[in-house]
Amino acid sequence: MAETKPQSFANHAKFVPLYHFVLLPLLLLNLGAAIWLLYKDPGLPSAVLLLTAAGLFLTAFYARVFPLGAQDRVIRLEERLRMADLLPEDLRHRIDELSACQMVALRFASDGELAELVRQVLDEGITNRTEIKKRIKTWRPDHCRL
Repeated sequence: MAETKPQSFANHAKFVPLYHFVLLPLLLLNLGAAIWLLYKDPGLPSAVLLLTAAGLFLTAFYARVFPLGAQDRVIRLEERLRMADLLPEDLRHRIDELSACQMVALRFASDGELAELVRQVLDEGITNRTEIKKRIKTWRPDHCRL
């Protein structure tokens, strides 16, 4: 079911409580305990436990990061199509100058302010996602973000 709560810069970040506040802390604790055990009792069993703990943590980390990277590629395509429709001719030729990071941030800009914001981003060389998002006046929500 789609979220209906209005989205803004203040609340757009997505947290998955079981992932961010349970799984990752448990895996970090496990990794810390494995490091401590290897320090206190060096040997093959402790080293294997440390490698296993590190592998589990990295698996959980990349299970989150890889889908976000794929989603960023889709967002870039969506934004290219949107910009080709909405931007004036002088800016349409500059779409290729936008980085993936800039496009991902610009997806939150409403149709009415997109052209002005793209011009600012390109002319002022703004590369920071947070800075771009802070300049958005009318937020276009993205409730599908992973």
